[in-house]
Amino acid sequence: MKVLFKPMGYYGTNCYIVFLENGEIIIDPGIGAYDWVVKNVKNPKAILNTHGHFDHIWSNKKLKDFFNIPIYAPKDDVFMIEKDSFGFGLETTNVDVKVGIDEKINIADEEIIFWTFAGHTPGCSALQIKNLLFSGDFLFKDSIGRVDFPYSNRGDMKKSILKILDFKDDLVIYPGHGESTTLKQEQKNLIGWLNYL
Repeated sequence: MKVLFKPMGYYGTNCYIVFLENGEIIIDPGIGAYDWVVKNVKNPKAILNTHGHFDHIWSNKKLKDFFNIPIYAPKDDVFMIEKDSFGFGLETTNVDVKVGIDEKINIADEEIIFWTFAGHTPGCSALQIKNLLFSGDFLFKDSIGRVDFPYSNRGDMKKSILKILDFKDDLVIYPGHGESTTLKQEQKNLIGWLNYL
């Protein structure tokens, strides 16, 4: 499975294009993602958001309108996507599919699991496609998502860390910021983060 990515905007937010057998999906199109995505896709099927922070959703509306494709997002973060909750001038748009907790969806004949890892945001999710995990701002190389933002929750983050510590498969992690890593590698670090929280 081919994956393209490019860090976008001031925060270096990774936008991903995943090339499935029957089309492409766009994950977290942030600030400045529009031109890059348009240049690199031929048959886009959907936009997927890992969570609702503005730097991950900034180009949602422009890409949705241009390609006439749906937006999928965690149901508990929809309020941040459909309203400019932080007052940054976000061009809002409706979410077409509000994805439930740990829900499996099918796009272009590919199963995608929206694993819910609340804490950074109420609906913060990691998207699993085969052995790939697009972890958004839940899990990074050697780090985890911040829990000092509005709508963040330390207790939820602890529960999410315990949840992913139980995952047995070694997945390749593509995070919302920074370089890729593996789940087995990050599981070694997570006990320390539990103690920190």
